[in-house]
Amino acid sequence: MEEYLNILKDTESIYYLNAKGRELVGCEKVRKRTGNILHYIMRNYLYIAFRCPPTWRNEIRIRNGSNKNNMITCVADALFMKGDAHCIVEVDNTQTMKKNQKKVEKYRELRQRGAFGMMAPHFIWITTTEYRKKELLELHKGLNVQVFTLSDLV
Repeated sequence: MEEYLNILKDTESIYYLNAKGRELVGCEKVRKRTGNILHYIMRNYLYIAFRCPPTWRNEIRIRNGSNKNNMITCVADALFMKGDAHCIVEVDNTQTMKKNQKKVEKYRELRQRGAFGMMAPHFIWITTTEYRKKELLELHKGLNVQVFTLSDLV
């Protein structure tokens, strides 16, 4: 099958159709190598670990109301509901810890402004190292958070 597939080896082997393979099966959708593959794989590991929640949505914009002058917006890598609580999924793959800190601060502000209703959100992160896991836990002091490393789920 190698003549019909491209193979990308990262944490896992990822197979996708090359031009010859697309022609063979009549596929018009062209898939290209992207730098976000590990990000998507890490997010998918959490999706599977949480038993594929039916309310799971990727790349969800969260904001506090509609007043543009006072609006805070944050894009979660994924969001799902567990009972009445929002579960916010974040993938820490190549992001700087400074950017993670800014994102957590936005989530704190969104929570204070009632963007999640009466229930405090549950934050779920996946990262690459134990050191980064420790840093993320420290950033979330006082919040409901779980942090996994990739090796916890593989």
